[in-house]
Amino acid sequence: MTYSPPTFLDIQKAAERIAPFANITPVLTSSTINKMAGKKLYFKCENFQKVGAFKFRGACNAVFSLKDNEAAKGVATHSSGNHAAGLALAGKLREISVHVVMPRNAPKVKIEAVKGYGAKIIFCEPTLEAREASLNQVKNETGAVVIHSYNDERIIAGQGTVALEFLQEYPDLDTLIAPVGGGGLISGTCVAAKGINPNITIIGAEPRGADDAFQSLKKGEIIPQTNPQTIADGLLTTLGDKTFPIIREHVEKILTVSEEWIVRAMRLIWERMNIIVEPSSAVVLAALLEHSEEHVGNHIGLILTGGNADLDNLPW
Repeated sequence: MTYSPPTFLDIQKAAERIAPFANITPVLTSSTINKMAGKKLYFKCENFQKVGAFKFRGACNAVFSLKDNEAAKGVATHSSGNHAAGLALAGKLREISVHVVMPRNAPKVKIEAVKGYGAKIIFCEPTLEAREASLNQVKNETGAVVIHSYNDERIIAGQGTVALEFLQEYPDLDTLIAPVGGGGLISGTCVAAKGINPNITIIGAEPRGADDAFQSLKKGEIIPQTNPQTIADGLLTTLGDKTFPIIREHVEKILTVSEEWIVRAMRLIWERMNIIVEPSSAVVLAALLEHSEEHVGNHIGLILTGGNADLDNLPW
């Protein structure tokens, strides 16, 4: 069976499907940050989404896309963070069982969130091999439907609802900037945004210590992530074979940022906008400030992906 990427219609259907459950998140601005950047910036605040992150959208779309006989066996995934919480809540809302494989060193705030939504957590060693082996075991034992955190068309379509909502409210944006981890958000953003405005520019932001997407886009093929070193724990994954083709076709460029700028941007958002964002969210503003010489448009939408910062381990 050949894979066909999600369409603009799939994203519109996802928006309808998740509407009873997901928040319509606010868009905030800051005149101080605008002056610093020399542009008009609009921040789509997915830190105000259910579970504190955009990941709820994709998880909710995936869970409520399942036929009743599929859903009856529950769902499973491996995730160290926001996807796990998103899937746990979506499963709770549909009243089905959720199994989450998490590495032992996952942030405590994220483990507690997943537990709080009633999912069953299976801990494993913090390697991809261990995560996948544990997930296979769960699948074989339970028959649960595996929902990948980003390499799944239902997830991509759900994440695309962020940009759909954003551009319905602010149709004059000429550029959208999104963080890149596995590529679920930015590929969904591409499909939604280009469906509304084919001329809009899509830019990715990525930590320099985990720059596989930057390298992949440059080379035209997926370069796997190896030993990523960054505070942005949500952006440690390698691109998927379902997300990369969309990125390759539609993303103009990926800007990489230093850890210093991620921390500065995170703090700036806290101090000037009075909102909590996690480091993975701050990369979008860091990219603009660190690459101030880049021409990236004048009316720029930035997607703040989540607010689940570990308050016991702040980077300053």
